[in-house]
Amino acid sequence: MESDEPLIYRVGMFFYVIGGGAFVLFVVSDFAEQADFDYLFMSLLMIGIGWMFRRGKPAPSSAGRFSWLNKQREERRKKKQSRQDSKKK
Repeated sequence: MESDEPLIYRVGMFFYVIGGGAFVLFVVSDFAEQADFDYLFMSLLMIGIGWMFRRGKPAPSSAGRFSWLNKQREERRKKKQSRQDSKKK
């Protein structure tokens, strides 16, 4: 596994996972009709900490999979705009 992310982002993901697990425990306790809200508050806290650590991560670069489609869409938009401009004159 290649790891090009800094440690702080991986720690943030760890807190996301732990928060998700605590939320699952809350849901299970609610189904058992013995809702333990400590799990809910702990999950919110863990997810919040994870968000704090991961919020500085830059967005991934574009893979260019839809570049052809986007280019065609932009050309059609320009063509339509030029036709509307010529009708106004």
